[in-house]
Amino acid sequence: MTGPSVNWSTFRRQMPIAGRWAYFDHAAVAPLSEPARTVLAAWADDVASNGDVYWPRWAAQVERTRRLAAELLGASDQEIALVRNTTEGINFVAEGLPWRDGDNIVTLADEFPSNQYPWMNLADRGVETRRLSQERGHLSPREIAAACDARTRLVSVSWVGYADGWRQDLDELATLVHARGAYLFVDAIQGLGVFPLDVRRTPVDFLAADGHKWLLGPEGAGIFYVRSELLEVLRPLGVGWNSVRSGDFARIALDLKPSAARYEGGTANTGGQLALGASLEVLAAFGTTRLGQRVLEVADECAARLAKIGAQVVGRGTGERRSGIIGFELPGVEPLHARKICLEQGIVVSCRAGRLRISPHAYNDSQDIDRLVRACQAALSAGNG
Repeated sequence: MTGPSVNWSTFRRQMPIAGRWAYFDHAAVAPLSEPARTVLAAWADDVASNGDVYWPRWAAQVERTRRLAAELLGASDQEIALVRNTTEGINFVAEGLPWRDGDNIVTLADEFPSNQYPWMNLADRGVETRRLSQERGHLSPREIAAACDARTRLVSVSWVGYADGWRQDLDELATLVHARGAYLFVDAIQGLGVFPLDVRRTPVDFLAADGHKWLLGPEGAGIFYVRSELLEVLRPLGVGWNSVRSGDFARIALDLKPSAARYEGGTANTGGQLALGASLEVLAAFGTTRLGQRVLEVADECAARLAKIGAQVVGRGTGERRSGIIGFELPGVEPLHARKICLEQGIVVSCRAGRLRISPHAYNDSQDIDRLVRACQAALSAGNG
């Protein structure tokens, strides 16, 4: 497997984990890239040795992370806040929009919990959360939009479903949602970094993604995007010393920054944001178009090889509905037992929604897939032990 004019071994050499594990769990928690580990260790060493003496140097590098995140999305720096996680970004919108009694939100019933609970938590303010069932198959953008009415203020979906990897058509959905006078929020954590998304061409209104999955960053460092013209629509939350323009702590004036950085109210996870920036640079060197093609190539090879040994791939879409996430079952084998066998053989997979789940990245190669297939064959042979 080779990507278009790219030697993917150069990427693999920047992933220390590849020396030990065949790692297929990027949809859960990704390993750090070597540049991310290096900058994180350097920051820790500096703080241990020098305290805040060189803080301005690190602060400037954090702004580099913001710029890289903006470039990744086709956004401006002013539209990006560096946050702790996806959940925090979702709550900025859930708690910040000016809801009215009788409003509603449309989402999917099988969304990750973080894209359900913040909306459901608005029930005591008279806001209904419409959770659409997908038991009979994935809902199209038109079917999602059909659930909207005149009181729908927002539609919130994952770009890529965490359990089976279905990738939503955000272009069509944004058009339909806006035609109904609602906003579109996207939980982008399972696609951002490895698939192209330009928020100027695909006009989502709000977006959040933690960096510890496909972006290869550490936990606790993520991205929140808010379209510039909507910044004043949201009530700012988490306001603190870092939310205002003035750096004079003795001068108290609630003069909020005219950017999404107003959501960065207190002390930042500097080390995490630096490490996230280092991994963003790694990904930027390849570009999301090539990364996306490579991820799909690796995932398609995994799906084909698994099906050949009798695995049942579940729910994966075709064409542009595919992603790097594959849910599958090994007939007669409990998923947790199969995962245990995989771990014993140096392969990392997940269990989600009652089945096994793999999520390869662009640096995974044929040798990794060979190891995965052998482990799954062993699980099929052993049954449940």
